[in-house]
Amino acid sequence: MTGDPGNWGRWGPDDQRGTLNLLSPERVLAACALPRSGRVIALGLPVDSRTERLPGRPPIQHFMAIDGADYEAGARTLQGRAVADDALVMSPHGTTTHVDALAHVWADGTLYNGHPQALVHSRGARRCGIEHVDGIVTRGILLDLPAVAGVAALGPDTVIDAALLEAAERRAGVRCAAADAVLFRTGASAAGSPAGGRQAGRDGSACRWLAERDVCLVGSDNAAIGPLVDGGGFHVDREDDAHLVLLWRHGILLVEMLELGALAAAGATAFLFVLAPLRITGGTASPVNPIAVL
Repeated sequence: MTGDPGNWGRWGPDDQRGTLNLLSPERVLAACALPRSGRVIALGLPVDSRTERLPGRPPIQHFMAIDGADYEAGARTLQGRAVADDALVMSPHGTTTHVDALAHVWADGTLYNGHPQALVHSRGARRCGIEHVDGIVTRGILLDLPAVAGVAALGPDTVIDAALLEAAERRAGVRCAAADAVLFRTGASAAGSPAGGRQAGRDGSACRWLAERDVCLVGSDNAAIGPLVDGGGFHVDREDDAHLVLLWRHGILLVEMLELGALAAAGATAFLFVLAPLRITGGTASPVNPIAVL
């Protein structure tokens, strides 16, 4: 590994949880004391076959295995009862709101914390899979970047640096700290940016700023945390890549394709944040519907 050694070895050679190790019972209880109104805001996108997706990801397939027509035709009976049953086929990456596992991205033949890449194969990731994320209950912080810039949405060529994060933090009046889940609104949904088109995102200075704060999760309403060029490619080089700096070097989970409009409209800055991924053994991501409790 080149450059910043990050958090490799910080929690021992077998660690597969990264900065989730900082999420102590005391921090969970402190976060649970934040809500005042009890309002719950869902932060996930709908799971829908029409959702924009990143290039290379298959579309969501949602279909009914048993529906009302089966009963209308007399093809099914169930002792005077009727049931509906459906099936869902999807890639968790780039099709809806999802959390990336630490096994999602790596470099130099090695996963986060030095686990060998050979342990990721056709049957799943034997190290750093999503099943190691039991669930997250912590303080959430919303940094509303368009509000700082005085625009409805950041332009697609905007590269978000540490200075912009500092300005957004001052506006929020809350300092991002250890074990926080820091969410960034870029206005990507409001701008109508397709998932495979150019999008604003964080550069290396912004990612290192977050890593220095020891946050446990970074989320955004864009498709890849970092800035994208047309076709879904990354705008910055490897040393400044958001996935490599945050996920690979520091073990900080990433949540992409959030819906943050309602949270921003509510004027939320600090809130209770809850996220529970599916326990997909060896999975490199899970679709999620995180919630904020105000």
